[in-house]
Parts: sequence; C-alpha cells; structure tokens
Amino acid sequence: MKEFSLYAITGEEFHPGKNVVDVMEEAIIGGADIIQLRDKTGSKREVLEKAQALRELTLKHNVIFIVNDHIDVAMAVNADGIHLGQDDLPLTEARKITGKDMIIGISTHHIDEAKAAEKEGADYIGAGPVFATNSKADVTSPVTTDYIKQVKAEISIPFVAIGGIKRHNVDEVLEAGAERICMISEISGAEDVRSVCMELRAKLEGGN
Repeated sequence: MKEFSLYAITGEEFHPGKNVVDVMEEAIIGGADIIQLRDKTGSKREVLEKAQALRELTLKHNVIFIVNDHIDVAMAVNADGIHLGQDDLPLTEARKITGKDMIIGISTHHIDEAKAAEKEGADYIGAGPVFATNSKADVTSPVTTDYIKQVKAEISIPFVAIGGIKRHNVDEVLEAGAERICMISEISGAEDVRSVCMELRAKLEGGN
C-alpha cells in the first residue's frame, strides 16, 4: 500500500448537522491521506450509500479509502481496503474473500496480536488505544505509549497509533516512535476540520 501518515475515521456523532462527505473532504484538504468509514449503527444500505459517496471523494483526491468491518460493502464500492478488529472475521478468512490486492488492516492491543497480524499478512495494524477514549463503546484499556515503543521496535509492517490522541498529547505519541496517527473525534468533531488536519500534518512532518 502507498505511504500514509494522517488517518481520519468518520465519526458522524461528533458533527451533527454536517454531512460526512463534507467533513471528510475538509480533512483531506487539510492533509489526511487515508479515510476510513466507520458506522456501527447504520443499516447495510445506509453504510453502502456512505461508502459510495466516500469512494467517489477519495478517488477525486487520490487518497486511500478503507471500510471498517463490512467486507461486502468494501468490495461493492471497490474500496482500497478493510479494517478488522480482533473479534471480526479472522484475517486469513477475510483474505479468501477479498483476494490478495485489497488492503487489510487489523486493530491490535498487545504485541502478540501485532505479531500475529504481521505473520498472517496484514498490510498495516492499528496500535491502541494509546489513551482513554470515548469515541468507541467497545474499547479496551489504554495501552499507553509503551505499546507504541514496543510495536516500533518489534513490528516491521506499517502501524498507526489510535485512541484518545488529541492535539495536546500527540507529541507524546510521536516521541514514542509513531509515524502515523489516527483520530476520530479530534478531527470529525473539530469546528475547523481543515485547520486541525493541517496542524497535525505539520507535526507529522516535523514541524511545531
């Protein structure tokens, strides 16, 4: 998969009254180079409609598009990839459905999970939650920046730090070795999404 550094996940509950495509376009213009559709409550048809719109958007801007959980939706809209949690379809089984070309990302909370994902052929992993987060109802306890350091030292595939990362603590995550960060509420819920992403992108690129 092509390189990325700022990973934005949809969080429609954080921007009531705003269209998800408009919010994600602002994120992309600000510097997000990978977008994930995450919808745990919509019907399959609703998820498909959002995926179609976001696929069109991401093609327009030439950024990576990932669908969370819904392999059938990802394949229907020709998304770049899917992201799976530890309780979702196992990676090896998912690969039988998607074929070898689709990106598969895996959420990990422990180095054993990270090593298993790497061994089974994940294209990237999520490492987290680094800090406590309210963006997900099913989250595990914070893994802290110690896990980021461990993944950095022991895992060779790309990893993205996720979970409770905000502008005020992102420097800690970068100092621990993360080169890619992922956010839901800090981006989706921002009053000025574009400016927030520009600020984060500057940090990722070594600015202030």
